[in-house]
Amino acid sequence: MPKGRITIQDIADQAEVSKSTVSRVLNSPAIVQADKRDRVLATMAELGYQPNQVARSLAGGRSMTIGIVTQNIGTPFYDSVVQGVMQGLNGTGFSPIVGDAMLQQNLYLDAARTLLGRNVDGLVLIAGDIPAEMIDELNQQKPTLVVGREMPGWNGANIATNNFQIGANATQTLIDHGHQNIVHIAGPKDHVDAIGRLNGFRHAMQEAGLPITDDHVIYGDFHADSAADAIQTLQHRGMAYSAIFAANDLMAVGARYALYERGIDVPEQVSLIGIDDHPESKWMIPPLTTVRQPATEMGQAAATAIIAMINDEEPTIPQLGGEVVLRKSVRRV
Repeated sequence: MPKGRITIQDIADQAEVSKSTVSRVLNSPAIVQADKRDRVLATMAELGYQPNQVARSLAGGRSMTIGIVTQNIGTPFYDSVVQGVMQGLNGTGFSPIVGDAMLQQNLYLDAARTLLGRNVDGLVLIAGDIPAEMIDELNQQKPTLVVGREMPGWNGANIATNNFQIGANATQTLIDHGHQNIVHIAGPKDHVDAIGRLNGFRHAMQEAGLPITDDHVIYGDFHADSAADAIQTLQHRGMAYSAIFAANDLMAVGARYALYERGIDVPEQVSLIGIDDHPESKWMIPPLTTVRQPATEMGQAAATAIIAMINDEEPTIPQLGGEVVLRKSVRRV
């Protein structure tokens, strides 16, 4: 049993592996054979070895940290992506540092630059709306990946679902249940995800030969309050409608409450569908029909991809779709 300060050589000797194997377990454990990795980790625990992160950073030129900028902490979809990234980093030797943009473009860029100032080894940008050229500037400093936001025409690493298709699928679900008078509570006019979902809504309505005017679209901000306000707007317009497609589950919650306040039954009088399938959706009354986005899987894929980029390897970019989850908030008419 070695005495005094435990070194990597001590661990290698006792675990009967090479010093380089111990180093790989510390820095990139996923690439080490499971039996060797387990033996090294067991030896570290037995000897009480605690790696010096600062020394490792200075020696290897890495901080072993990944910067994550999320568009808004507290939003179920974005939080699920963050959790997925953290899960994906677990056991890799990399630790996450999270910054929150609070839905403000200037804060998003500030958070990314702050993380770069902390010498993170790579950046994972969740959603956001900063221009592609600014992301390119970040990418020139450290490997940068965008997740949860479509970036058409951008050549960088990007993991996202097809919001146009998601919007079309949500609308088609209502159409398939016999609905013709459908309104869409959209996200912000300038938000790329909201634009894609709105275009999908319009496409599905037009393909079905159903009427669609400006009155069929009310803009919100992806939060419940804005959807409650949208129901008030619909009431003022005096529009007849049998179904609502809300651009995310949070707005579906707001719409559901506003309808309840007005004595409008879901789904007997108005059917309701959202997007995201956040955990609380199935506990709504009635349980919410929604389009599930694989948020956690996106985050996990982002963690794998950013580590590959840091190692100068080609990242694997999965093709992710949205699955309609039928529950009791939509009925056939």
